Amino acid sequence: MKRVLVCCNTGVTTSLLVAKIKAVAESRGLEIEIEASPISTAADHISDADAVLLGPQVGFAKEAFEEAGAKNVRVISTEDYATQNAEKILDSIKGVL
Repeated sequence: MKRVLVCCNTGVTTSLLVAKIKAVAESRGLEIEIEASPISTAADHISDADAVLLGPQVGFAKEAFEEAGAKNVRVISTEDYATQNAEKILDSIKGVL
């Protein structure tokens, strides 16, 4: 099973988004484990992740995540994040796995 880590400042907004992404993944029959994490504790989880998605407000940290060994780091577009477009975000996850 592929694992995806989704990060933002505190993890609150991302937790809501992750719940929506999980529901879409389940409806599509996909086996993807998705976890939300605040950026402050994300380093504890990146080695387990097959992909890391960053909320646009923490997109500045993309290079730091890559340097720390995170694989397939992507920044969620501001529009998709603001509208909680779980379908489009899930499509971008599938594209990197």
